[in-house]
Parts: sequence; structure tokens; C-alpha cells
Amino acid sequence: MSRFVAWRYRFESALAGGVRRIVPIVPMAAVRTFGRAVGLLAYVVDGRRRRTATENLEHAFPGRTVEARRRLVRAMFSHFGALLFELVKFGGYSREQMLAATEVEGEERLRQAQAQGRGVLIFTGHFGYWELLAMAHALRMPPMTVLARPLDNPSLHAELEKIRTSTGNAVIYRQGAVRRILRNLGRGGIVGVLIDQHLHSADAVHVDFFGRPAATTSALAALALRTGAPVVPVFALPLPRGRYRFIYEHPVEPPQSDTPDAVREFTQRCTDVLEMYVRRHPELWMWMHRRWRERELPVDGSPVAEASDAEADV
Repeated sequence: MSRFVAWRYRFESALAGGVRRIVPIVPMAAVRTFGRAVGLLAYVVDGRRRRTATENLEHAFPGRTVEARRRLVRAMFSHFGALLFELVKFGGYSREQMLAATEVEGEERLRQAQAQGRGVLIFTGHFGYWELLAMAHALRMPPMTVLARPLDNPSLHAELEKIRTSTGNAVIYRQGAVRRILRNLGRGGIVGVLIDQHLHSADAVHVDFFGRPAATTSALAALALRTGAPVVPVFALPLPRGRYRFIYEHPVEPPQSDTPDAVREFTQRCTDVLEMYVRRHPELWMWMHRRWRERELPVDGSPVAEASDAEADV
């Protein structure tokens, strides 16, 4: 580890420590307002991610004016600033406070899926308040196992894992994950997966996302086709006065068993649901991520050239 990285980790940890001490004593509405202000500051100073978000929106919404897309980028930065602070605040709530701050739509869909006895795969993206949904989920239904990527900063990683598991959920990481997921589903458990980040590995499939080929995890579809577990999309939206709405959508219909390239087809169907929500609420999705790194080619299963690995990731 370089001296600069070590210094950055210490600075991030100290900053997070200050947030953990202050946020619990501030009302959630004020936390959201302050977080949005921090996000707008990041919009001003983080030119690289601002440019990435702007370029992504130019492709996704070519019919919108430059000013409309600029407003979307600002709103997106504002949302993610709020998310960071609200996660800390919500993570410190009692179970009663979490339940009082949330409302749920479609809970019966997940219960019906679980009643089939094959476990349930739920998916979402870096959209809205996905981390808060996972925490509150375990208060109303059996806890889930979340597939996640560890943070680079060990101290922040430990704090985030503490929040993620505070209501009974478990977190697993990529190495050895498939075996653990299969065991969990075999016991009728619930597994959560994010499907909206660029995937470098060979098991990625290329599907259409906002009209462009995007390298996407095949794990969700492959596991569902192997086990017969229903696949339920979930989304978390903000409500006024520091509250939230969590939505369990209808399960995604799997392709027929004789469908050519069934994994890619199933992945496309799941991605289509995510895109529908992002189109409805574009300010809630992480446009600053370099989601598309391939040449502009049709999504037909053919190989696609990757961007240089030396380029920065989010």
C-alpha cells in the first residue's frame, strides 16, 4: 500500500467516524438535506465522475436538452450524497423506528415466491436506497444473504458490514460464493444480487441497457435456471420527511427450457425491469459508473472489445 493510499484511508476513516458521531443526534429530514448539499459539493469538485455521468446521460436520453441532462447529473450527485448519510442514520435506528419509516408494496409477491420452496433470488441495482431496503427487509421477512464487493478501505468495509448485518442479514463475497448461494437456496433462503455494474470476468453476458451493450453478471440467471428459484426485482424509493417505499415487483418470467442462450435472455429480461425503473427515476441511479465500456455494437452475443483496464473505475 502506498503512503498516499494509507493517508487517504486514514482520512476517510476519520471522516466516517465524525459522521457516525453527529448523524444519530440529527433528525432524518435534516440528514437528508445535509447529505444532498454534500452531494452537490461533490458534483462541483469531482469533474471525472461528473463527465462520466454526463456522457452516459447523453447516450441514454439523447432527446433531452443539455440543461435537462445537467440537472439530472446534479440531482443524481445530490441523491448519492444523501444516501451515504441516511444509511448511517437508518443503520442506527431501532427496529421500531425502521418499521415506522418504511412502507412496503408487493410483500405478498415475495412470500408467494418463497412458498414454492426453492429459495428466492432478488435483484436490484445501485438505485434509490437499496442498502436500506436490505436492512428493513429482514424485519418483516426472513433475512437475506447479500452478494457484495468488499470496500477497498478495510476500516470502512468493517463499518459497512456491521450496518448490513445489523438486522440479521448475511454478506458473502465473490470467492466461493456460488457454493454458498446454492446451499442457501437449497434451504429455501433469499439471496440478493446487484446486476448493474460492468463485469470484467469471462462469465459476463452482454445485454442491451439503454440501447447499448453492457457486460452484465450472468450469475443471477444461471443460478435461477439451475435451481428453479423465482427471481423477484426489488426497488427502494424515497418518500417525503425521511421515509421510504420498498417495492417487491412481480417475479421475472424465465425463458422456456429450449430457448437458445437462455442465460443471456433471462439476464436481458431482468435488465429490462431495472431499466424501466431507472427511466422512471433517472436521478436515483448511479450514472457516474462507467457501465458501458465496449464499442457500439449490437447485442447479439458476439465478442465485444473491452476498454483499457488502465482506465479508472468507480
